[in-house]
Amino acid sequence: MTLPSTPAQTSSAFATEPWKPVLLRAVIALVFGAVTIFWTAPSVHVLAWAVGLYLLATAAAVWRTRALPAAVSVVVAIGGLGAVVMQSDAGTALSAMLALLVLGLLELVHGLRKRDSLARDWLISGVIGVGTALILPFFVSLGAHALLGTAGGGAILTGVLWVLSALTLRHDLRTGRPVGMPPAAPSGSPEAVN
Repeated sequence: MTLPSTPAQTSSAFATEPWKPVLLRAVIALVFGAVTIFWTAPSVHVLAWAVGLYLLATAAAVWRTRALPAAVSVVVAIGGLGAVVMQSDAGTALSAMLALLVLGLLELVHGLRKRDSLARDWLISGVIGVGTALILPFFVSLGAHALLGTAGGGAILTGVLWVLSALTLRHDLRTGRPVGMPPAAPSGSPEAVN
C-alpha cells in the first residue's frame, strides 16, 4: 500500500475505508499477544524490545486512525522508545504503564465524547488500556515473563476488540448502510415486526 503524501489525502483515504487503520491496530496487538504467549522464557532484553516495538507500532496505528490527538501517538511512541532504552524490568514496566495509561485515558474520553460507530469500542479499549497500565507495576518483581504476559493479555483483548470493530465497519460500508447504524426496519405494518 502506498502511503498518502499529505494529511488531506490520508484523511480522505481513511474516510472511504475507515476499517483499514482499525484492522492494522488489531493485527499489531494480536501479533504482540502471540509473541507473549509463545515465548516461554523471555529475557529482560526480549521484554524491552517486544514491548518497545509493540508501543511504537501501536503509536503509528493510532496516528493513522486520526481519531485521537497526535500527541497521544507521540506519548505512546516515547513510551516505546523508553522501553527499548531502559532494558530493565522496572524501566520497561514504567514506560509501558505511562504509554498505556495515556492511551487508555484518551480512548475513554474519546468514547465518552463521540457518538460515532466506534464509541463503545473506544470505551472498552480505554478500560483495557488503563487496566493493563494499572496492574503492570504489581508484576515487576515477578520478572520479564510475568510483565510480558500481562502486557500481552491486554494486547490480545484489545486486538480481538479491534478486529471485530474493523469487520463491522467493513460490513457496514459494503451494505451501503451508514457506518454504525442499525439495519433498517422491515417495511410493513408494526404488527409484522412484532
